[in-house]
Amino acid sequence: MVLYTSPFPNSFLSVLHSFSWGLIFPCYWLADRLVGSFVPTTYEKRQRADDPCYFHALCIIITTPIYLALLVASLPFALVGFLLWSPLQSARRPYIYSRLKDKSHANGATLLTEWKAAGSGKSFCFGSANVCLLPDSLARFNNVFNTQARAKEIGRRIRNGASRPQIKIYIDSPTNTSISAASFSSLVSPQAGDTRTVNAGIKRTTSMEYKGDNCGSNNGEESREDKGGSGEPHEGEENTCIVRINGEENGHMSDTETDTANGQARATGPAEPPLEGDAEISKTPNHKQKEGDSGSLDSCSASRESLVKVRVGDGTVDQSTVNNKLLYKASIMKKTSVRKKKHTDETFDHEISAFFPANLDFLCLQEVFDKRAAEKLKEQLHHYFEYIVYDVGVYSCHGCCSFKFVNSGLLFASRYPVMDAAYHCYPNGRGMDSLASKGALFLKVQVGSTPQDQRIVGYISCTHLQAIAGDTTVRCEQLDMLQDWLSEFRKSTSSSSTANPEELVAFDVLCGDLNFDNCSSEDKLEQQHSLFTHYKDPCRAGPGEDKPWAIGTLLDPEGLYDEEVCTPDNLQKVLESEEGRKGYLVYPTSKNHSSSQKGRKASLKGNGRRIDYMLYTEEGLYLEWKVEVEEFSFITQLAGLTDHLPVAMRLMVSTGEDDP
Repeated sequence: MVLYTSPFPNSFLSVLHSFSWGLIFPCYWLADRLVGSFVPTTYEKRQRADDPCYFHALCIIITTPIYLALLVASLPFALVGFLLWSPLQSARRPYIYSRLKDKSHANGATLLTEWKAAGSGKSFCFGSANVCLLPDSLARFNNVFNTQARAKEIGRRIRNGASRPQIKIYIDSPTNTSISAASFSSLVSPQAGDTRTVNAGIKRTTSMEYKGDNCGSNNGEESREDKGGSGEPHEGEENTCIVRINGEENGHMSDTETDTANGQARATGPAEPPLEGDAEISKTPNHKQKEGDSGSLDSCSASRESLVKVRVGDGTVDQSTVNNKLLYKASIMKKTSVRKKKHTDETFDHEISAFFPANLDFLCLQEVFDKRAAEKLKEQLHHYFEYIVYDVGVYSCHGCCSFKFVNSGLLFASRYPVMDAAYHCYPNGRGMDSLASKGALFLKVQVGSTPQDQRIVGYISCTHLQAIAGDTTVRCEQLDMLQDWLSEFRKSTSSSSTANPEELVAFDVLCGDLNFDNCSSEDKLEQQHSLFTHYKDPCRAGPGEDKPWAIGTLLDPEGLYDEEVCTPDNLQKVLESEEGRKGYLVYPTSKNHSSSQKGRKASLKGNGRRIDYMLYTEEGLYLEWKVEVEEFSFITQLAGLTDHLPVAMRLMVSTGEDDP
């Protein structure tokens, strides 16, 4: 299948489209500004409440007549442009495929060779987020604003979180889980080749033994022996630092030693040069980096807790021995003794994280509706992801029953090469949703090859369903179509037969904003849909019931700019508290409770409305391989930038000792 790298088949149509849009854009921009000036966000309302001179009201009185006059003047040009633009959409392709042009930063081909080295299997990390990048006037109805600046900041935060080193701390001692502050200082931001800071800091921490090839070159033989013996770290994990805590004596350092180690870590660690565009200060208040804001990794004060994951060794751990400073500074991967006691039947890690997972392989975004914002977002993501599919959807009356003013809002980014892509538009959208070409994007990626030169591939699907509450029938119909399109795409892109498999399927993942949760009584039809018999939801205990650790992904828009939740660290701390969640998450609708969320203390079902899903299936995969969830995360790194919580899932594809 040919991937479309431009929206039109020839340059003449592209130029004509650019000309027509150039005629439309002034009218579109003026209308957007005019409407937006009358829809303030809660942040702007608070600012204006402190303004005794009513400066903003004066600005509106002055600018409104100007905007109206210019809008009227631009209407004739917009009409001519629309008459040119609309018929051109019949020739428009359903997506644009972008590949990083700078070959020095491209690593997709290198990643394909890693599978051969990973004899026992390989893990893949998937992320999904609704980023609410609508035209600014429409975004304000969700209490977010400045779409262009938000798009750039969202892309910057995602790539900063995903490109950080993956650091793991294994606690072998059943009686000691204490980690000194120096341990974290020595692991602030080790990068590939940056070994002095890591090794020096760990040498001063007597209870820690450094292991891992990627953060140092001196322990290569020992690392290989430990990998073969312990079996804890999976082969093929890249950019991973592994620290083992043996629990000798108390594992504590004196305050003097701690301060010395902290100073040495700061002094010996070479500063990482900022990526392009990082120095630019955002113009909107919810994008400003505060001290301790882990949304940005450029500062030394960035949260260290999400740089670290802890795994507890054999035996139970007395939680009272855990270092208090560690608990304050570190929100560690929740495979600690506390989580294991609460959820002893869970087989994978789960957490609320202030960062996107390190080594994020695939990213699916929804509501990237604004074209200019999509371009800014793409530029930022290309610092980390080599392959991006964006501007997905159809416009005008082409391909759907009703007129479409905006695209589907779907965007896909990958570190691995995309082999095939297909898009389908839901024809049954209602109300405001019918104005957007909401649908499903299907992708086939190559993630490796076997020694027999068989391609190893994976399937990823991204979708966004009908949003209007009460349209359960519409969403069920869309889920039916989604399953049919999935089956169709698998058949049309498969080049294998059972007798002679040219391709081995490693995973099949479905993610997106499904606009229903698993706890609301109004969503029973969707909860019982047959999709969940084919695809597994790691957060779901059954129809109508989520697992105890799962939380909602829909934030209460009214509280987005509260000081308690306006930074990733703060939002993480609030969401880890059951009482905190009640104030800032939207909960399943109930006739027994009022719609107001703030300050509600009543007993509520579930932990919030979880409408953003990450599903996987074991059907249709290579029979000798096993797919398991390794970890699942709810992410707060986009705090203040969107009204949804991103989610991430890491899958481990186990192949056994030898490749097939």
